[in-house]
Amino acid sequence: MDQTNDFIVRTMSADEVAMSVEWAAAEGWNPGRHDPPCFREADPDGFFVGVWRGEPVACICAVAYDDSFGFIGLYIVKPGFRGKGFGLRTWQHGMRYLGDRNIGLDGVVAQQANYRKSGFQLAYRNIRYQGLVSGIGCAHVAAVADVPFAQLLAYDRSCFPAQRERFLSAWIAQPDAVALATIDAGRVAGYGVVRRCQAGCKIGPLFADDADVATRLFRALAARMPGEVIVFDVPQTNPAAVALAERHGMASVFETARMYTKGAPAIAMDRVFGVTSFELG
Repeated sequence: MDQTNDFIVRTMSADEVAMSVEWAAAEGWNPGRHDPPCFREADPDGFFVGVWRGEPVACICAVAYDDSFGFIGLYIVKPGFRGKGFGLRTWQHGMRYLGDRNIGLDGVVAQQANYRKSGFQLAYRNIRYQGLVSGIGCAHVAAVADVPFAQLLAYDRSCFPAQRERFLSAWIAQPDAVALATIDAGRVAGYGVVRRCQAGCKIGPLFADDADVATRLFRALAARMPGEVIVFDVPQTNPAAVALAERHGMASVFETARMYTKGAPAIAMDRVFGVTSFELG
């Protein structure tokens, strides 16, 4: 716990994690309806709230996925309490928690200079696309529940900088969501999740061997949410992912700067068509 006079930073309760996601919704970040319990599964000790005279005024998540990788997100100061140093104190607490790990974040592009002061360097940009997508079912796509979880976890690890067993187990089973996979010759060739959000739905992650597999999964996921606006966060460093979004008539509405303290992790970026979330990587 970080405590000075009337301000303390401490670990959030489960209810406070839900509060932080409500703050994210108020900022226009459009979180998923069931993000809080899934997020907390990633690292229950990695969510922090800054409290001024008993009132929560700042928050951050600093999720330690393992001993070498962590991710910063949900960094918010409540309106009316900005410019008073509460955010910086909360930020410093989260960074201390993650220690010497390689730390990632998705920051507002305009704030890159501030993140550099904390040792972050730009790796690439993520582009948020959204639009109405005509989905279609596909015979080569199966429910993730029919895939051995160990195989799914191994595929996920090839596309994400750390193993995230507890988070993934919750993410694929959350309410108001559909998780689908493609199996090729007995092995996982890709998987994706679509979940209902405050407005519309988000597809994420979408990991696939190639553009053809990604397209089948993308359209099958969209078919499960007919008539809904689809939000899709795409790494600019994967041209096939950008092409997938644009080919389906989606418009670019927002960008983030993906930054790391120790450089971009060695993962299969050509398989990353859709980011899981800007909050947890």
